[in-house]
Amino acid sequence: MTSSNPLKAAYDHATRYIGGVAQRHVGARTTRVDLLAALGGSLPLGATDPVEVIVHLARTADPGIVATIGPRYFGFVIGGSLPAALAADWLTSAWDQNAGIFACGPAASVVEEVAGAWLVELLGLPQETSVGFTTGCQMAHFTCLGAARHAVLSRFGWDVEERGLFGAPEITVVVGSETHATIPTALQYLGLGRSRSVIVDSDDQGRLRLDRLEAALPSDDSPLIVCLQAGNVNTGAFDPIGPAIELIRARCPRAWVHIDGAFGLWAAADPARRHFLAGHDGADSWATDGHKWLNVPYDCGYAFVRDPAAHSAAMSPQSAAYITYGQAERDEFRWVPEYSRRARGFATYAALRSLGQDGVAAMIDRCCRLAERMADALRSAGDGIEVLNDVVLDQVLVRFTSPGGDAAAGSADAADADDRTRRVVKAVQDDGTCWLGSTVWHGLAAMRISVINWSTTEADIDRSAAAIVAAHRQV
Repeated sequence: MTSSNPLKAAYDHATRYIGGVAQRHVGARTTRVDLLAALGGSLPLGATDPVEVIVHLARTADPGIVATIGPRYFGFVIGGSLPAALAADWLTSAWDQNAGIFACGPAASVVEEVAGAWLVELLGLPQETSVGFTTGCQMAHFTCLGAARHAVLSRFGWDVEERGLFGAPEITVVVGSETHATIPTALQYLGLGRSRSVIVDSDDQGRLRLDRLEAALPSDDSPLIVCLQAGNVNTGAFDPIGPAIELIRARCPRAWVHIDGAFGLWAAADPARRHFLAGHDGADSWATDGHKWLNVPYDCGYAFVRDPAAHSAAMSPQSAAYITYGQAERDEFRWVPEYSRRARGFATYAALRSLGQDGVAAMIDRCCRLAERMADALRSAGDGIEVLNDVVLDQVLVRFTSPGGDAAAGSADAADADDRTRRVVKAVQDDGTCWLGSTVWHGLAAMRISVINWSTTEADIDRSAAAIVAAHRQV
């Protein structure tokens, strides 16, 4: 029987979906055309009963829902949703607080303050670090690099927030050749340009090369931003962060160092893997996602800045006469690009409190061990399956060839291996046991597997590996 309460109807559909997600075909089971036909049409002239709207939406959208919260979704480095975080997110919608200023929602502001301090401690960042809750790592980069732009120009007497970039001293930006696309996009948004950066070569695992970084650093004392990477999106590899920061500080002491740690920064919370980040606390800013390894619902990212004054100066809007600003209180819009926004801190608070430091570390360790298990299962499956990367974190890159074929770039069989790899990926997606994506790594087509969901088990890995091997043998 359908409830007369739309909230109860939504709850029933949501809990039924969550309860069955582990048995569900992981990918979408319909097309854009079919979804448009089912959901579209002209806007009705009259009202529709709210319960009818919810029931229609839940049933009609269902074939187009990808089971990203499920235990066998391994695509795009997308985490699941911890039960406490999801429940807190439901409350967030019910409370509907505008997390822009303290006056609009004191609890939203204080929860961000508390959860932000917990994150700083958990991730081993300097105690004075300020935190902004963003939509994701893209806007976290924008926020951090906005603070960087402010700081490096202010050191040369230029107020970029007041005067803009016209006539400003030129800023040099140095990035690795394997930098994620969100870094040049943030530079684009900030008026620093996507293609003006100095590119530093990387090694065969995607780690920035120190010798090439040393050669790329400017010899003069000019505004400089250097971006390092904690967790390559294909291999999971880390730049040599500590040595790179030492080199930059010795050569360019007024430079700003930013770390892209969209998922890799969470390794700092795991005692078994934090050595990959050794020296990361010497940077000036760090960006990561909550909806990746903390497994909070979309959307949630974090911008961390060592210098709160630079952070606030870069993000704070012009004062408005109709707003009462906090003094000791935290006004959230001083730390992110948005004025009005969702209260993302509640889900983060719930995730952290439900897990504790030990629980976060255990979740990260478990996911990494499961990634190793996946790699081992595929390696041992026989001829024609090659794991391309050193599995140091949660990422596994796989390439498929015909038995006895040569998959190396430039070989006679390379094109065939590229085609076969893409066909295996498609076959796995169509099968629905698990979902994973494809990528191109150093000119080679590859399957990319990301194990980052709190609910994934060894049985899920074994079942998924078997489905991948079966697809390889059938294409």
